[in-house]
Amino acid sequence: MTDTVVIALPRFIGNAKRIAEYLGCEVREYGPETFAEIFPHADRIVALMSMGIAVRKIAPLLKDKWNDPAVVVVSPDMVYAIPVVGGHHGANKLAKELSGFGLLPVVTTATEAIGRYSVERIADRTENDILNRDSTRIVNAAMLDTDVPVHAVRGPSVVIAGPDVSILLRRGEYSVGIGCRRGVSPDEVTGAIGRALADAGISIADVMAFATTAKKYGETGLTEAIASLSGNLLFLDDETLTRHAGTSPSKAVRIGLPGVAEPCALAISKSEKLVLEKKVYGRVTVAIAR
Repeated sequence: MTDTVVIALPRFIGNAKRIAEYLGCEVREYGPETFAEIFPHADRIVALMSMGIAVRKIAPLLKDKWNDPAVVVVSPDMVYAIPVVGGHHGANKLAKELSGFGLLPVVTTATEAIGRYSVERIADRTENDILNRDSTRIVNAAMLDTDVPVHAVRGPSVVIAGPDVSILLRRGEYSVGIGCRRGVSPDEVTGAIGRALADAGISIADVMAFATTAKKYGETGLTEAIASLSGNLLFLDDETLTRHAGTSPSKAVRIGLPGVAEPCALAISKSEKLVLEKKVYGRVTVAIAR
């Protein structure tokens, strides 16, 4: 299945095929289970039907705005393209893309409706991902009223940010959690990371960030290793790690933590799903999440 799908009632299938040809995607005829079948697999859905039908069908399928597909309803008269779900996450962009087909985009997302940027739009334009997604509620609300400053911080550096600061990091699908013994060398760390990524079949280019416990802040071998990979290394506090227990038993319970590698990977991941449970490579432990 392509990342974009057009779903249409049988009577509108002709126009649906025209839209699909314009977008370079496939068409599915609407049926009672069509949305349920497509929702987990598509990134973008164009629904050529009444708004009521689309809303009733997608409502039980919604989980969170970061993972749900973007949904745009095209009115049956082929006049309007209306983002219904995921405005900041692809639906507004899709509606505007359909303006080239002759449809009028109806964007209701507050920031874009009044011509202001959102955190998501800045991340998209700079080809970054948002690390602390909960922050966007506060920051986007502030953007409605004022010009929120954007700071580009170049490393090596340490950034201490509150809950009302959105942190953008290089775009990537995966997060890597790292635990290590005291005095570990940079070569040991980079070697372990390389082996873990190879075991998981993941490229270093697809890693958004690396994370470890704040207790390792002074571990120069670790920080130098991540710097050599041009990566972002985050130091997470105990409270954060305790909220993201991994799946494997860990000796970190001796220091009051549920673990290090797995909780670190999960805490900064997008979907909180482990793709590589913690593995020990010499004096370094690595886990990977997406």
